[in-house]
Amino acid sequence: MKISHDWLLAFVPHALTPQAVGELLSDHTVTLDGIAPLRADLVPFVVARVVASEKIPETKLSFNKVDDGSGTLLEVVCGAPNVTVGALYPFARTGTVMPAGPTIEKRKIRGFTSNGMLCSARELGLGDDHEGILALSVDVPPGTPLLSAMPIGDTQLDLDVLPNRPDLLSHRGVARELSALTGVMMQTPIELQGTATIPLATTGKPSATAHGVRVTVEDPAGAPHYIAVVIRGVKMDASPDWLKQRMESVGSRSISNVVDATNYVLHALGQPVHAFDLAKLSQHAIVVRKAKAGETLVTLDGVARTLEPWMTIIADGERATALAGVMGGQASQVTDATTDILLEIAHFAPRDVRKVRRALGLSTDASYRFERGVDGGSTDEIATLAARLIVAVAGGTIESVLDVGAPPPSAAAVRLRPTRVDHLLGAHVAEEEIERLLSTVGFMVEPGADRAYSVMPPTWRHDVSHEVDLVEEIARLRGYDALPDELRPYRIGTVPDDPLHIAGRRVRDALVAAGLAETRPMPFTKGDGTPHARVANPLAEDEPYLRKSLLDTLARRAEYNLNQHEGNVRLFEIGSAFIPDGEGLPREEVRVAALVMGARRPAHFTEPKPPAFDAWDAKALAETIVRAAFPAAKARLEAGENGALWSVHSVERAPELGTEGPPAEDGSFDMTLVVRVRLVGMVRAVVLDAPVWASPAFGVEITLGELSAAAVAPPGKHDYADADESTPPHFVKFAPLPTTPAAEFDLALIVPNEMSAESVERVMKEASGQMLERLELFDEFRGAGIPDGKRSLAWRLTFRHPERTLRDKEIDGRRSQLLKTLEKELGVVPRTA
Repeated sequence: MKISHDWLLAFVPHALTPQAVGELLSDHTVTLDGIAPLRADLVPFVVARVVASEKIPETKLSFNKVDDGSGTLLEVVCGAPNVTVGALYPFARTGTVMPAGPTIEKRKIRGFTSNGMLCSARELGLGDDHEGILALSVDVPPGTPLLSAMPIGDTQLDLDVLPNRPDLLSHRGVARELSALTGVMMQTPIELQGTATIPLATTGKPSATAHGVRVTVEDPAGAPHYIAVVIRGVKMDASPDWLKQRMESVGSRSISNVVDATNYVLHALGQPVHAFDLAKLSQHAIVVRKAKAGETLVTLDGVARTLEPWMTIIADGERATALAGVMGGQASQVTDATTDILLEIAHFAPRDVRKVRRALGLSTDASYRFERGVDGGSTDEIATLAARLIVAVAGGTIESVLDVGAPPPSAAAVRLRPTRVDHLLGAHVAEEEIERLLSTVGFMVEPGADRAYSVMPPTWRHDVSHEVDLVEEIARLRGYDALPDELRPYRIGTVPDDPLHIAGRRVRDALVAAGLAETRPMPFTKGDGTPHARVANPLAEDEPYLRKSLLDTLARRAEYNLNQHEGNVRLFEIGSAFIPDGEGLPREEVRVAALVMGARRPAHFTEPKPPAFDAWDAKALAETIVRAAFPAAKARLEAGENGALWSVHSVERAPELGTEGPPAEDGSFDMTLVVRVRLVGMVRAVVLDAPVWASPAFGVEITLGELSAAAVAPPGKHDYADADESTPPHFVKFAPLPTTPAAEFDLALIVPNEMSAESVERVMKEASGQMLERLELFDEFRGAGIPDGKRSLAWRLTFRHPERTLRDKEIDGRRSQLLKTLEKELGVVPRTA
């Protein structure tokens, strides 16, 4: 939302700078996204002092020495007659681009060199005076930026207004907050203090007629309240300068006096209004109704649109002439020939406006406000202000006011307990302060029963309906920095975390420890030609589908990094994938995905060019994820299908009670170990739109579990409270740092291709005993000297005794025993060459 600081001053005559206003609003009301002077073209100009001046003979020119704060006096030729020694003037240094376009250059004039220009008001766009340069009545040193030396031009505040605060989509709404925060009373801007006579309104349900003009509302659900003001004898012309400046201050262009006046009301008061050319309305009638099947309308943007029967439209006696709350039609727009207008001030149903806007892909300033909810209680007031403003800038006479329907009912009063305020904020707030704070922003506070207040929200605050909403108002108006920041006693919750959440937390910790960075993108995709679940109301039309794979999303993030010339990517995400499931809701699976490419480790002086990630790194990452996600299981990777390098399985040995026979004499049951194998994910190479210098990318995607689409369980009835899958708490065991040296040796073995390295490692661990500290696979070789159907795998084994140094004889013995065991159990022999 663009807010003009000068426009705010018209409502609240405060003494703060634009920067101070922005910070105050950001601290208490709405986030300040940015602040910018509207005369940014004057940023290069500085204040300069004329130190010496002499006339150039036989000319009207003067040769001057100017101090621009640079430390060197500049020679400047000037043609103005009012150059005075010692005076301050706006100065454009060499290279400055003037507001009109030319660039100031160093040049020779009548034999004198001119290094810059002393400027007039017209040359700066500050007025029409061009008879002399602009003398400045300021007390600043030479070199001070002109915009800092004097208040020139407006300043625009860019506010991030959230959907729950549509009252802040106007200058009056922001001014209310500023008035409450500064204590400065609000006032009506002088341009809204018109005195044109307003006739008594002609009211009716569902129709009203006056002076041959008829308004009928056939769709009261879509338009609960509709006011039409008929103004005759207007003169279409250019807007006055003050109105043009108001439009420019919020980034709008001036069109004409009548159109600019309607836009003024929208930006100043937050109420969209629309002016129809009365002569172009068939039968001088306005009918608010549903569209007819196949009916068409050419909107103000020149697009012919086919309407649906559920759309609320504004029609005349024959045809559609506007989309209610969205945009007017070309057939009834005001032009230079317009003399009589019908001014529409209405309250349209937010849901209906939103549906029409989405269906037609047509977003306007009007629809943006109607969708979020305008102040239905001020429709009558704004009709008066808007009509008087148009008469003030375009002339004419207000002939009649037709009022059909009624404002929406007031919101219910909210009960507020001061004790609840203290409890939620953790600090005592005096009752007098509660009343004062809420009253400053329009709430009516009345004493109620049981030492509680009955608080009536203002008509422009649709977001306040519960006691906690009022507590939030008190907190923000007092200032969040006034809240206590010490830790208070609290009660630990008794509801267990969902197993999926616990698994995700373990996986997150493991991947962060492995050096990956977490990303949290939106779960939408543009699709790939295969079936996807489509979102009914997508945030972006180019991404209307729910994704089926997290790796596809990470691939787009990797491509973004590559576009920024960053080739070392280590990303992961824990999120949802959506698998289409017939006509019903898609199956939602919680997954973890990781993508790695580029350098395996950060560069170091001992390793300036680390090796790049490869498929084996991705395989190890998959094993890490499975260990963290399923602590009772082991990862088993098999040859993948459909382009995957490996498919990932979790292998779990689960004890089950025997079902046959009575308990044994000692009371125990037979136990059967059941091995459960589940396909949980895959490892694959990720295809990217990558530059030639990029390394290959590898990805892992593992399914943690499925989210139920069933209704939320009532309190205390969640189906996971006693779930068997609940993982027992894992305690980290302390191990002292070793005090004895380690003994290492490498072992290269000839292993059949069909035998996994994991099966070899399992035998090696069992045969090596407890003194095996580390077992690391570091090499694979196929080629010369290796029999067909086999490969060479090399491991590094590290042994350590906790109390003494191992002797060479012990290590040799363990090596020999290990080779015998491998040959006996697996048929694996050492590589001899």
